Amino acid sequence: MIPLPNIGPRPLQTNDILLRDFSSYLSLERGMSDNTLTAYRTDVGRLCEFLTLQNIALTNVDDILLHNFIASLYDIGISPRSVARTLSGIKSFFKFLRLENYIAIDPTQLLEAPHLERSIPDVLSIEEIDSMINAIDDRKDEALRNRTIIELLYGSGLRVSELVNARLSHLNLDRQYMIIEGKGSKQRMVPISPIAEQLLRQYIPTRRFLNIKPEANDIIILNRRGNKMTRVMIFYILRDLALQAGITHNVSPHTLRHSFATHLLEGGASLRTIQEMLGHESIATTEIYLHLDRTHLREQLLQHHPHYRTTPTD
Repeated sequence: MIPLPNIGPRPLQTNDILLRDFSSYLSLERGMSDNTLTAYRTDVGRLCEFLTLQNIALTNVDDILLHNFIASLYDIGISPRSVARTLSGIKSFFKFLRLENYIAIDPTQLLEAPHLERSIPDVLSIEEIDSMINAIDDRKDEALRNRTIIELLYGSGLRVSELVNARLSHLNLDRQYMIIEGKGSKQRMVPISPIAEQLLRQYIPTRRFLNIKPEANDIIILNRRGNKMTRVMIFYILRDLALQAGITHNVSPHTLRHSFATHLLEGGASLRTIQEMLGHESIATTEIYLHLDRTHLREQLLQHHPHYRTTPTD
């Protein structure tokens, strides 16, 4: 094999061009979501602003300078969690610069993320979830849709972003599963509960009464205008139902996802099962639920979740 010549670093482009190319790299090669892409661009933009104030070029950045930048974030009151996310974006940016041969050495290799205390997520009891469902006004047109939303978030542990993008073409009601596209465009197969199956069989035919937008034709959950629902809209639906049910602590779509995982663990499901259901890449992410484990781990998913053990009523 003939060795490639060492042609040296490429000429560095303007920050705007680098950010544009970085965005393309994140989207096309790493499959990141629009939200993550926007966050990473903001993080790198903050670094570029810091460097501009000091008249320092990206080619001259070293680990000491980056430590000073991180320290400046703490000085203005940025939380450790936000600093860790900013550092993740900056590491991805310099990895991109190294891959594209704009720099010879990645200055982020020796940077360490701040230590984060893992917070215990809010969890609803089964009674609280049932009270939210009972608070739905069946006289309203969106009642069936809202019941379906709660059941998919709680019964299958979906992220709200996964719910709003769930597709009819990825749904198999006869076998009670759906294909979900999670973070990084990674797909996984998720079982749906008998209750969710029944609700979906009732809800899906009602979509024909909507003026469905062409781009939303394959989307399961729609708003009244026939378009894909937003995450914020679902947050407000859950917040209002929680208030009507007399639940005083904050309730969000993620609360139902946490409740799903916690109730599975308490029922005896293994962490590995929960990890696969939630779409966590690392089991370490799932271990946050261990503080709630009050039973011996026994069998797997379909035997442990309360909505899988419940027979739907007519």
